[in-house]
Amino acid sequence: MTAGNNGADTPENDDPFAYLYRSEGGEGGAPGSAGAGAGTRQPGIPRTSYNQVRAVGQRQYGQPPQQPTTYGQQNAHYAAPETLPGGDRTRSAPAPDGPEPRRSRNGLLIGAVSVVAVVCIGIGVAMLTNGKDSKDTEAGKSGPTAGDSVKPGDKKPGKKQPGELPKEDASALRLDGGTTTAKDIKGAHSASGSYVAGLNQVGAKVQWKLDAPKAGDYRLYVRYGIPGEDANATLAVNGKPNPQPLGLKNFIHSAKGDWEKGWQTTWAPVTLNQGANTIEISCGQGNQCNANLDQVWLQRGGAKQ
Repeated sequence: MTAGNNGADTPENDDPFAYLYRSEGGEGGAPGSAGAGAGTRQPGIPRTSYNQVRAVGQRQYGQPPQQPTTYGQQNAHYAAPETLPGGDRTRSAPAPDGPEPRRSRNGLLIGAVSVVAVVCIGIGVAMLTNGKDSKDTEAGKSGPTAGDSVKPGDKKPGKKQPGELPKEDASALRLDGGTTTAKDIKGAHSASGSYVAGLNQVGAKVQWKLDAPKAGDYRLYVRYGIPGEDANATLAVNGKPNPQPLGLKNFIHSAKGDWEKGWQTTWAPVTLNQGANTIEISCGQGNQCNANLDQVWLQRGGAKQ
């Protein structure tokens, strides 16, 4: 065995990976290459040099050699993601770094103005309502209360307004001759619900002192109650009896004996002086005075024409 030979018959035993270093033209080097052993391998002589040594996996079979890639040069086949279909959706929108959009500021301003307007309207409505309530309260103090009628004899007496003619509860008049106040029978319109009773005896009377705005003819209205039977009384103005008695008839035809249903109204003409006057209703000889007196008041105008 010679030096450099391990006694193997084949050169592959010298280097088990020798086939990886073979040139493309054959087992030795490339044909025509310079130097001994550059062509065909000599049997029994170990390989001492190899031509065109390549790294494992670098050899290309039947393909043109690749051009080396130089880093820093632009690849002609590269395309930016935003140029691809749908690429713009993969990019997030940049956060605004400028002032707030004008539309948002306008919306906030309109909202604030709306709130102020609603508050102002509410305050105005409240002020109008309070003003109306105050007027209604004042009107209620000076005018008729709810449920009062505007018919003569149905208004309750109270503080006389300018230009208003006198009106009075019969129970507030001067009582003489056995007349008295009572509340047994319901239906009186007086403020206290009381009326004048005891007129059904000779000499019984009531006296009303009043002021007339001017001299002239008036009508004296009297609200009274009877038990379903006609009655009458003597009427005198400033000490002078009227030619005709005050008629207290059963105009509504109430049932006999029903005092509560017998409340009704009559009137008689009177002539008054300007200023103080005295009107007297009494039970004289020949009168039928079984009646109760509720209220008295005046209206302009005399007897019917």
